[in-house]
Amino acid sequence: MRESLEAHLGSRQVGKVVYGSIIGLALVVALSGHPPTSAVMAIWLVGTAVAVGLAEVYAEYVGTETRTRQPVTRTQWRHMAEDAVAVGFGVAFPAVFFLLGALHVLDLDTAFAVAKWSGLGLIGFYGFWAARFAGAPPLRALLKGVLVALIGAGLIVLKSLVH
Repeated sequence: MRESLEAHLGSRQVGKVVYGSIIGLALVVALSGHPPTSAVMAIWLVGTAVAVGLAEVYAEYVGTETRTRQPVTRTQWRHMAEDAVAVGFGVAFPAVFFLLGALHVLDLDTAFAVAKWSGLGLIGFYGFWAARFAGAPPLRALLKGVLVALIGAGLIVLKSLVH
């Protein structure tokens, strides 16, 4: 497990998962004021993940061909697809909690709460490990993880102020 986690944390996909997590958190926060059912919320998160993943591929495709003035290669397509899956995973991650809600394991309010907190935790987790891998001592890395998680917390606070 540790080796696979370290391999993931050293991959190109980390930034894409974080990006997707922020999008997923924004969707959860935006819909929490007038929530749909758990099943609908899970479908919206997965649908958004697919849409954002496809947008990621399309943007990279257009950017690559305009930048290089050459067709996209198979290797480039593979990297684009890997990045899209990573973004999609980040967006869809909270859908798990809404699926549990749809199965009556969690109630809707709990699913929203867990989705918000897990999104903040995931963003903070990646911030912590980014700092550690860059050589920061544990306390400084923890501070960085907390600071980046505060970005997501700011989104939640903003939503509560305007609702």
